[in-house]
Amino acid sequence: MKKALIISYYWPPSGGAGVQRWLKFVKYLRNFGWEPVVYCPENPEYPETDFSLFKDIPVNVEILKSPIWEPYHVYKKLLGQKKEEKINAAFLSENKKNKTLEDISVWIRGNFFIPDARKFWIRPSVKFLMKHLDSHPVDVIISTGPPHSTHMIAMQLAAKSSLPWLADFRDPWTNIDFYKDLKLTSRADAKHRKLELDVLREASAVSVISNSMADDFDKIFHRSYDVITNGFDTADTDHPVPETDKKFSIAHIGTLVSSRNPVTLWEALKSLLAANPGLARDLEIKLVGKVDFTVTTSLEAFGLSKFVRKIDYMPHDEVVECQQQSQLLLLIINNTPNAKMILTGKFFEYLAARRPVLCLGPEDGDAAGILHETKAGLLAGFGDVETMKSHILHFYEEFKKGSLSVNSQEIEQYSRKELTRKLALVLDRIVSGKN
Repeated sequence: MKKALIISYYWPPSGGAGVQRWLKFVKYLRNFGWEPVVYCPENPEYPETDFSLFKDIPVNVEILKSPIWEPYHVYKKLLGQKKEEKINAAFLSENKKNKTLEDISVWIRGNFFIPDARKFWIRPSVKFLMKHLDSHPVDVIISTGPPHSTHMIAMQLAAKSSLPWLADFRDPWTNIDFYKDLKLTSRADAKHRKLELDVLREASAVSVISNSMADDFDKIFHRSYDVITNGFDTADTDHPVPETDKKFSIAHIGTLVSSRNPVTLWEALKSLLAANPGLARDLEIKLVGKVDFTVTTSLEAFGLSKFVRKIDYMPHDEVVECQQQSQLLLLIINNTPNAKMILTGKFFEYLAARRPVLCLGPEDGDAAGILHETKAGLLAGFGDVETMKSHILHFYEEFKKGSLSVNSQEIEQYSRKELTRKLALVLDRIVSGKN
């Protein structure tokens, strides 16, 4: 088999969304003639841990590790956090913090740690991997980001070794939704944009998760981009389907950051509850994952807190079951300028759960397109309270009749195995020099 060196910050026991994409690619790459070799940090600062994911790692896959130094102990000390507290991703704050201290820490993070706080792993990783490659050659280098420090490692390795390199973007770089919140100086912004351009220009191939992300990167650097979406693993749902909830449960799986606070939904529910006592008896809002304090505050303001069942974190195998049990699966697209290109991993797992999806997001975005294509649910635009009310009433009426279900179509193209086949074709192409 040909060999692929995969540079990833996230790897089991990391939990959360960041680990899923390449864990599943590694799981299936051997089916398509590629032997994966994974390089990851030895002592990382993960927001969550999930030991159930170890079962997805193929037998005898080579895992390389080296130590990483991250400045998070300084960040925690500045904010008065305990050493053992986890650092949340994407500026999520479960409790209101001292704004001045938070602003200072964000400014330091944005302007001194470029491209990100894992920058101190770049130089030792290049040295470690160059030595390893001398006696353990591979056919291709793959980096997946964020964090984009992985791309910096791969870029230097590719230059030194002349190996082809695939740069995979799970999220945008300078167009990520919280980029404007980094409080960057013009000099820091210019450095981010230069590094981003370097990666897009130098990589043998660049893979992205949505068509809109490809279009966005094309404006930065014109080239061909390979769209390989996130997906679902059929093996995860290969068990008897659990009985659905007795309550009219609306479940959101994953972190709820402030830009994902669905005020439109809260307003619609408040109005419907006032007019429908039956809904008040049946409703349950399930929030699985970390929730920003702004969301909690909104729930209280709309009088919805008593309907909420909060679950901080679930191992992935339990999340899959929770999705299958829930009456409705809530997909919220961040209300940010890059909303059209956001296509989260959990959306595809929602499809695999075969429960109706209720989406709040742009009507012309990538998520809306797939929702329409698969007939997996209904979408309301940002601020469209009346459409949201109509959708909820439709789903609730079906629930009361005992017939709330979905007949989704053409979702097999988003299976992890099929997506890995597409990835292998990209790797075959760039190894053959046809990039």
